[in-house]
Amino acid sequence: MEDGKIYIAYGANLPGRHGNPSQDLAYVVKRLRALSVNVEHASKLWRSKAWPNPDDPPFHNAVFRVSTGHLPYDLLQILHQLEVEAGRIRNLNLSGMKNTPRVLDLDLIAYGDEVVSEDGGMQLPHPRAHERGFVMGPLAEIDPEWMHPVLKQTARALAAKVTVGADAYPLAG
Repeated sequence: MEDGKIYIAYGANLPGRHGNPSQDLAYVVKRLRALSVNVEHASKLWRSKAWPNPDDPPFHNAVFRVSTGHLPYDLLQILHQLEVEAGRIRNLNLSGMKNTPRVLDLDLIAYGDEVVSEDGGMQLPHPRAHERGFVMGPLAEIDPEWMHPVLKQTARALAAKVTVGADAYPLAG
């Protein structure tokens, strides 16, 4: 996509194969570039309490603005591939709960102005990103004027009224 307004959210709250969250984040950026996904800009690493269970280890999050020739579905498959490489097993959760600790979580937040809603499949923009401080905070950091293609509000405005992960904050560096 030519305009570079593709956003990917990174999250993890379990130790990864490449060390601490900063090292894991650097590895993800390197792998994305090797797979023809150019990371044009990355937010700082952010930290927040785990959600929905704040007793779980805290999450580290970031948002990337990327450009790529990959179509949305293909890009999503690349993100899932990287999660598997990191040791994540999707859809295997013995507790039956969502949003449990994980070594890597990569979400396609937006792909330009595309709006996609497939039953049980891809949804663009990400259907809950606008509610989450650990997504909207980092996105507003790198592109405060990004306009949500459905809600028609900027990242800055959405970050100011998140309902989940409002405790998210950028780490120094």
